[in-house]
Amino acid sequence: MRILVHEFASGGGLAGQEVPASLGREGRAMLTALVADLTATGCHEIVTTTDPRFPLSAPPGVQVVTLADRSSACLDLLDALMVSADAVWLVAPETDRCLERLAARAERKRKMLLGSGAAAIRRASDKAGLPRRLARHGVPHPMTFVLRQGADWRTAAREVGYPIVVKPARGAGCNGVCLASDARELHHAVAMARAVDRKGQLLLQRYVPGVAASVSLLADGERAVALAVNAQWVRASRGPRGRSRNRAGVPWLPFFYRGGKTPFDHPLAGRAVEAALRTCHAISGLRGYIGVDMVLTESEAVVIEVNPRLTTAYLGIRAVLEENVATLALAACAGALPTPPIAQRRVRFTSAGRIVSTGSYPSRQGPRSNERSGASACRSRECEGTSEASGGGAPRAVIDDPREAGPGEGPRSNERSGAMGPREAGPGEGPRSKK
Repeated sequence: MRILVHEFASGGGLAGQEVPASLGREGRAMLTALVADLTATGCHEIVTTTDPRFPLSAPPGVQVVTLADRSSACLDLLDALMVSADAVWLVAPETDRCLERLAARAERKRKMLLGSGAAAIRRASDKAGLPRRLARHGVPHPMTFVLRQGADWRTAAREVGYPIVVKPARGAGCNGVCLASDARELHHAVAMARAVDRKGQLLLQRYVPGVAASVSLLADGERAVALAVNAQWVRASRGPRGRSRNRAGVPWLPFFYRGGKTPFDHPLAGRAVEAALRTCHAISGLRGYIGVDMVLTESEAVVIEVNPRLTTAYLGIRAVLEENVATLALAACAGALPTPPIAQRRVRFTSAGRIVSTGSYPSRQGPRSNERSGASACRSRECEGTSEASGGGAPRAVIDDPREAGPGEGPRSNERSGAMGPREAGPGEGPRSKK
């Protein structure tokens, strides 16, 4: 099967335009990993796209096509690549319906999507409608107010209560997501979110203190199985006096995703899996790799949002599982879900793709699932050696490091503050209603 892999941020979707550094790094890391895993199956012909600013180191035999700008010629080239492929694997942000539009583009060409279709993507990325969907299935979600164009945010703030998380109703990652603790900060947080999505709705969400986490799953359109529970590191930027400030000197607290660790042993890990499975059931048609973001409080798993696509946690998961995660995702798209896989090691990972092993994982039981089915058809080649994590046959460097993971890949932060504060997060913690 000929598979086109198109990662939007580093694969030419923003060619000729400014690319946020974090988005470019995450995109290239995911694209590199996914292409390596698909190639390692030995079952498929792989073609992918690249932006000349983000050169891709692809395995031998992979066709790499450069999209240098957003001209009609490059768009025609992308269309031609879709036509030439048997299946299309898309990785793109939900912002401005980017992922949905690309999926619809492939569907119009009658191509198999190795992921959710446009209708399921639309349902999953509709953060304004998510509270209603989750409520019908008993999934906890923060109090959310939809701020439409021209609406008075002061009225919404009184209903939601401070501190408030502001985010675009259709967005991805931490782009445009801010935390406001009073009316002055909220005014500028709304302006920042509007700058990210000028035409769409904004969400004002009650801030949920707790531990930032995600659950990575595979879905076949009706059922789902959990791959891992992951800790997330989310950082709120800081100004010289402990407050973030924009160019005008006004404080606001934008969030940044720095990476995480997997598997995440938390007392509520089982409840996190159950909440993620119910979330997938609440959004019909999800297929392939899915990420569900949440906050783990002292007593419950509060779902924040759903990512109907590959997420950065893939970088860590492929390093802790012996199975080839891309192969498992292909099988899920064909209707065959695996038994819950068992992690063989612990790793921490950065959004740029750096993986550090923090030791072997002793648990012999994988994440609980509501469904089990046969194994995937293509078996991956296993890597040998103690300094590499196989993750399904595609060699990837893993630095052995017995320390517990610190935030991101940089020096550990020694800052401390309360639940509302903008400190750099510890493993899985931080101001949160993140992507």
